[in-house]
Order: sequence, then C-alpha cells, then structure tokens
Amino acid sequence: MQSSNHRLRDMEQHHPLLSAGPDVESGSLAGGVIVGVPHSGHTAANRTLWFIQDSCGMVCAGITWFLVLYAEFVVNFVMLLPSKSFWYALLNGAAFNSLAVLALASHMRTMLTDPGAVPKGNATKEYMESLQLKPGEVIYKCPKCCSIKPERAHHCSICKRCIKKMDHHCPWVNNCVGEKNQRFFVLFTMYIALISAHALGLSGMHFFTCIKAQWNECSNFSPGVSVLLLIFLCLEAILFLTFTAVMFGTQIHSICNDETEIERLKNEKPTWERRLRWDGMKSVFGGSPSLLWCNPFTGLRLRRLLLLTHGRRGGSEFSV
Repeated sequence: MQSSNHRLRDMEQHHPLLSAGPDVESGSLAGGVIVGVPHSGHTAANRTLWFIQDSCGMVCAGITWFLVLYAEFVVNFVMLLPSKSFWYALLNGAAFNSLAVLALASHMRTMLTDPGAVPKGNATKEYMESLQLKPGEVIYKCPKCCSIKPERAHHCSICKRCIKKMDHHCPWVNNCVGEKNQRFFVLFTMYIALISAHALGLSGMHFFTCIKAQWNECSNFSPGVSVLLLIFLCLEAILFLTFTAVMFGTQIHSICNDETEIERLKNEKPTWERRLRWDGMKSVFGGSPSLLWCNPFTGLRLRRLLLLTHGRRGGSEFSV
C-alpha cells in the first residue's frame, strides 16, 4: 500500500473512489471503504435547533404532549382542586406538576438536540486529501448521505443522516437517540414513568375516597364524566408506565454495557474500548454523579434559542 497517496478502494465495485467521475465532480465519493482515519476535529457547523420534519414523528410528538397535558388536567381539576385537604392538594400538585414540566422539558431537549449527526457530504476528494491518513487503517463512507462514517455510527433513513452511537429512532420524540441526546431521552422515560405511577396512585386514592363519600362532593364534574376521565387516565398511566419503565431499564443497561440497541440486535463484536457501568454513565450524563444528572435544562442557552436568524432548511431536517 502506498502511504503517500493513501489509495482508496471500493469493496463492492473494485474501482478507485477518487477516479474521475460524476460523483467526484459533484463533491462526493461513491460508496465504499476509505483507507485512513479522519481527525475528530472536523465537525458540522454549530446549530441552535435541530428538528426533523417527519409527519409521523410530529404527530407522535404531538400526541405525547396531549396525553401529558390531559393527565395534568385530570389530576389538577378532577382530583386535587376539589380536595378538602389543602396540604394533600398542594404537595401532590407541586410534585406532579414539577415532574410533568421536567418530562416535557426532557422531551423537548431530546427532540430539538442534534443526536450526533455526521456532517453531510464530507466524503469529498478535497476533504480526503486534507486528512492525515494512516496506511492500513480503514474508515467507511456512507453512500446514502456521502459522509465519512465514524466508528459505531449508523445511517437513519428518517433523519437521512448518519448518527454517532445511534441507539434507535423514536417517533415519540421525533428524533434519533444518539450520542448527544441519549441523556435527555433517559430523563424523559424516567419522568414519564414517575408521573404515570403518581397518577395511578392519585387515581386509586380518589376512587377510594369517593366510594366512601358522595361522588358529587369529590369532583366539580358529574359522576359519569369524572369516572370516564379517571378510567382513561388510568389506562394511559398503565401503558405509559409499562413502556417507559422498560425503555428506561433498557437504556440504563445499554449505557452500563456501552452497547447501543442496534449493536445488540446486530450482535456486533465491540472493536472499541468499552466504558462499563459508572464510566458509561459519566460519559452520557457528564461528570460525577450529582443532581445535575436529573436536570434537563443543563447546558440550555436561552439566548441561542432566541436567535432565529441564519436558519436553513435541508431535506427532512430544519436547523437554526
């Protein structure tokens, strides 16, 4: 192998990737394998917001918000405000609404945070020539988004990008779960599970109280409407609690074993140095264990969110 030229080859078609052709002229390379390792300093331009324009994902995200706000309505207006115990209503209302705000904030951070997208179209002849490549080392190029694919990155057909340490694409957050937003997704599942369990407990207490007394004294709504609202809330809470508790446990297990869901399903043998248990948790949540791990507002810069200039649209994503 010639170390000076760092020959590039296509594993499937067996022709040089840097040979003259329409792909090179248009600034991209044909799909294949590239010899050498790029520097990690090559990153995409900073973005304030990241939003995937997927109709299914946007509908699912809207449904998620609707169901959380519905739970807030039932808990506050059907169960707590009519309560005769001031402290019962105050303490439970403060706890439930705080958890709901944290859940929705975690959802927004997961949805609007770049999950670790690889710069699109960086597999160009000019860029390859600018890299300090080492002979014998192999990196891959994604033929779908014309990007040099880092180790453990996978292409998402919905985001239309390669995502670093992609775990899966979740329609409920309208985004991929990857290297940069996995922390917020874990917090989202945790807070949804907590408010679901809290809602179930409050519903059981409300049923028990109203059975002992008159239904008209338990709620400002009619008995029939109150029962229907509570039944739907209980069904919603059971489904959400089951789903998010399983997802939370799966995510923690993946983080502690430094293995994404895609890697587990594909049974990929690790070629990287694994960060197990606390090292994996620290790499995802950042720093030593503290209450900041549970804060979805960490690192949020409101000034950037207000600067909606220099926005651009491209494909299925909208970046500001």
